[in-house]
Formats: sequence, C-alpha cells, structure tokens
Amino acid sequence: MPFGPASRLGVERFDSDSPYENLPGDEDAKKEEVITAVYRQVMGNAYVMESERQVVAESQFKLGEISVRELIRRIAKSDLYQSRFFDACSRYRYIELAFRHLLGRAPASFQEMRLHAERLDSHGYEADIDSFLDSDEYQNNFGEYTVPYQRGWRTESCSTMQEFGWSFQLLRGNSSSSLKGDLAGISSKLGGAAYQNLPIAVVAPSSADSQGWSYRPAANLQDAATRLGAGATGKMYRVNVTGYRANNIRPISRYTKSNRVYFVPFEKLSQEFKRIHKEGGVISSITPM
Repeated sequence: MPFGPASRLGVERFDSDSPYENLPGDEDAKKEEVITAVYRQVMGNAYVMESERQVVAESQFKLGEISVRELIRRIAKSDLYQSRFFDACSRYRYIELAFRHLLGRAPASFQEMRLHAERLDSHGYEADIDSFLDSDEYQNNFGEYTVPYQRGWRTESCSTMQEFGWSFQLLRGNSSSSLKGDLAGISSKLGGAAYQNLPIAVVAPSSADSQGWSYRPAANLQDAATRLGAGATGKMYRVNVTGYRANNIRPISRYTKSNRVYFVPFEKLSQEFKRIHKEGGVISSITPM
C-alpha cells in the first residue's frame, strides 16, 4: 500500500512496485519481465520500438552471458539512449536524468552534478555512464542482478529534504516519461534551483481540483521575483504561485506565464493572498526568507 500522500503526489506506482531481480537459473519468462523493467527504468518510461531494442545484449542476457548491470550498461551506452537523452538535451538535463535512470534518485547537490559535467569534458560520455554503474552506491543498492528502481520514500530516506523535493521534479505520474508529459522538455528540470542549491516545493499533480503540476520555478529566481516588500522591515516570505492562465482575467492578460514568485512582508501576506486568489492564482508554497 502506498505511503500517505503517494497517490495524491503521482508516485503511487513507484511506492508500491517490488524491485525486479534476476538470478542464475531463472526461467525465460522471468528474464523477459526483467528486460521490460530494464527498458522502462533506463529509458525513463519512454516508448521503445522493436527496431530500437538492443537485441544482441538481450540475447546475451537470456543466455546468462551478462548480468542485469551489464545489460543496463549496454542500453545506457547505446545510440538509442545517447540520441534521446544526451545529444538532444542540455548538459545538466542529461545529468539529472542519468541520476534518475541509473541510480534511482535525484542529484544531492549541484556539486555532485558538476563532477559529472567535468567527467564528460575530460573523459567523455561512456566514462560518465561507467561512473554511475561502477559506483559503490550502485553496487550496494542494486548489485549485479537487481533492476534500479526509484528510491527515497520507500527503501530509505534521501540525505536531505532538498534532494527529496528535487526527486519529485524528475519523477511524476505513471503516464509521464523522460521524453513526454514534462514541461521542462530538453532543459534542466532543476534549473536555477540546482545552481543555487535551493529546495523546490513539492506540489500535487494535475487533477480536477489541482493545477499544481504546472508549477515550475522561474529560470532566473531573482529577476522573476516581484519584490513587493522593497524597503520593508521585519520578516519576509517567499510565495510561489501557479495556475495563472493567459485569459482568465481579461482578454489581454499581464500574465504571460502560469507561475510567479513574490517576496512579501508579513504585514502584507493577507492582502496578497486575497489578490492572488481573486486573479485566479494558486499558492503552491510559502517559505520564510
């Protein structure tokens, strides 16, 4: 059974699914299930056509010549994976997806992402893939026979709440994938929050009574913020707002994007809440500065 809000946050499948494991002597039907699970995890739930499958590596796995880890290595180094997630994406989008696909978690910090960026520059793409699969973390959590799975809320806690919040930016909903159903597209999903090591609010996915899934922090957090509290004294609050729609107030709206960030002094919070709700916005988080 999913923990507390898993079903409301769009991660119920990842909370309740059991890990896939292949052991020597398993029947062919079990190996086919493992192969399917490997493609789903490594390719980020994206559709793979028959002509795109790595048939040689699959055959070697079925014959027991390579392990689950080596099958993953072949797929991650294939032209299929590289063309979808490395060549077509920004540098840090590839890195955050590689963490999700190969280690089952979000990056812990920008420093961790930067180490992979430096490795790409100095040693190349294949060496970076090896660094994930040959790491102690991979061996300790998955070994040779277990398909990586999304970690952080069922098997163990993330190292920080920041990493926990980042993980929800990279993994939302059963029908979404690393290619479709994601507002980030080929750009980094963590964006400026990663560069500044800032937490990101966890909001509910889209539903009849929620538009939270559409919230994404502005690319430039400082320039995008409306500083209503300029010159004010006392405690300030950061208010993240989503749900704005281009024509929900007047034929030509001043809101060109659905998300905005406000910095509001405590004495103006009530006034701002009323204004935001009147104009159709949905407050996704309020954080003391």
